[in-house]
Amino acid sequence: MALQSRWKILNKELGKWRDALAKGRDNIRSGQNLTDEIVQTQMWFGAMGQGKKSFQSHQCWEIVKNCSRFKIICIASPVVLNEIPLHNSPATDSPLDSPMDQDSPLPHAPRPIGRKAAKVKKASTSNNECTQCLEQVAKNSALRLEKDLKREEADKAQHEVFAINRQQAQEQDMEDIQMKIMAMDTTHMSLETKSYWKMKRRDVMRRKLSVTTDQAIRIG
Repeated sequence: MALQSRWKILNKELGKWRDALAKGRDNIRSGQNLTDEIVQTQMWFGAMGQGKKSFQSHQCWEIVKNCSRFKIICIASPVVLNEIPLHNSPATDSPLDSPMDQDSPLPHAPRPIGRKAAKVKKASTSNNECTQCLEQVAKNSALRLEKDLKREEADKAQHEVFAINRQQAQEQDMEDIQMKIMAMDTTHMSLETKSYWKMKRRDVMRRKLSVTTDQAIRIG
């Protein structure tokens, strides 16, 4: 409301300045410059009465001067200032006779939405937020599940490698023991000791034969 009241006052002032500027331009004489035109315009503005004696709202004028309400149309016709003829100037009716709200540069304030529309909008916003939250939770769960599966696969592969290495180490240890048994020198041993190592060698040979037979069956 305060802004609208201010605009009504400023609207009249800008209309007066438009009329004064039109008359000042029409009465400019040969050899006079822009300063002379402004002086004449200020004289016309002060002579119109009903308000300020000088125009100060030049920044506002620069904003609204191209609006159709404030455009200057120069039509030569006789005018007087304090009943003294000066020069030709427009004798048309003042543009202030038009309604105050025509071509107003100030936009109308948007109409506020009702309670029902506000509730619907709030509910829609809440639903969108819940949907986004659920989508994010599902996305995080999928990422976490994928990460857990990859970790399990990596652990399984690591355990398999460890088991293979351990089996190979055990087989190598068994091979070393068997090699020692087969290479044992029994020349200077007693009969009982020789019999013991002889039995050990038979066991080694039996195992070797069994492994060879299993390998042949797998290949066949």
